Amino acid sequence: MVSRAERGPVADWFWTIDRLFVVLFVLLMGIGFMLSFAASPAVAERLGLDSFHFVKRHAAFMLPALGVMIGLSFLSPRQIRRTAMLILVVSLGMMLLALFFGIEVKGARRWITIAGLSIQPSEFMKPAFVVVCAWLFAEHSRQPEIPGNFFAMILFGIVAVLLIAQPDFGQTILTSVVWGGMFFMAGVPWFWISVLAGLGAAGLVGAYYTLPHVSGRIDRFLTGEGDTFQTDTARDAIVRGDWFGAGPGEGVVKRIIPDSHTDFIFSVAAEEFGIIFCMVLVAIFAFLVLRGLNHAFKERNDFNRFAVAGLVLQIGVQSMINIGVNLELLPAKGMTLPLISYGGSSMIAVCVTAGFILALTRRRPEKRAQERSLFRTIHHGVPAE
Repeated sequence: MVSRAERGPVADWFWTIDRLFVVLFVLLMGIGFMLSFAASPAVAERLGLDSFHFVKRHAAFMLPALGVMIGLSFLSPRQIRRTAMLILVVSLGMMLLALFFGIEVKGARRWITIAGLSIQPSEFMKPAFVVVCAWLFAEHSRQPEIPGNFFAMILFGIVAVLLIAQPDFGQTILTSVVWGGMFFMAGVPWFWISVLAGLGAAGLVGAYYTLPHVSGRIDRFLTGEGDTFQTDTARDAIVRGDWFGAGPGEGVVKRIIPDSHTDFIFSVAAEEFGIIFCMVLVAIFAFLVLRGLNHAFKERNDFNRFAVAGLVLQIGVQSMINIGVNLELLPAKGMTLPLISYGGSSMIAVCVTAGFILALTRRRPEKRAQERSLFRTIHHGVPAE
């Protein structure tokens, strides 16, 4: 146990970090590792691999991902901004390269191979994009003459074009929702809200009429006709699990669910551990998001407030999309469940997000002084210093 009397980087980190956040992130990683035993062996066997191939790889990614999360949590807000800028520039460059030299999977070019490892640059782009946009919004809020909002719009346009070019419509929607939420927090005028809402609606209609895979998924979702094998088997797995599940290792429907270890791991969890377990899992994600928003609400620094809110919103919206697809509440879309689904790029990228959140919510001396000043202003009428 680290004593309060100790001084040093580790002791300071331990007493200033939001330890409940750490517990939640590690708990989700542990649940993901447990579910990999249930979901991945059938997929590995279909591919002619060792039954525990994906389990071993999942475990291999956990240690560096945890190291990334803890390492980033030691950084100051200024270091977080610089790190995010570097990650954003590199990931955007890699996304551009992936369009020409990337691995094509199911008609999409989202992955690039480096030193024998397949990397999905867009996963790392997401948390960095949120932090950089938070900085741009905060700068405009602090000094209106700085065109931070305009630069944030340009950056969003670049990201959206690269995502659509892959194509990755789901990530485009996720990024748009998170960016829009941050822009709204930054005090965007109603004129721009109307313009952006109109552009978003036009984009959805345009995607439906110009992208066959988008229109196909929406039509299957609305009519129930066509190839709905994935969502149908996911629903059957959830129904079979009932309230308390069939038991660990007793899942049957999971063996025929495509991508059961990634996009449909929630259905596997429902079949083997039951609906109540899934409700607890949803509650963990909801509590994580609400705790992050509570931190953002109390934060007086604009950059910290926008960044923390955007990062937890990103985790929350991505979880909602994944779970919504599993429950047939949304059209089928390949998107992982954060820290639960198999995927090295996804796990490490979410841990980058977690590390940013932990760093920006630490209780630093200047932050505590601001909180005490705000408390005096609200409760005693004493002007803030």
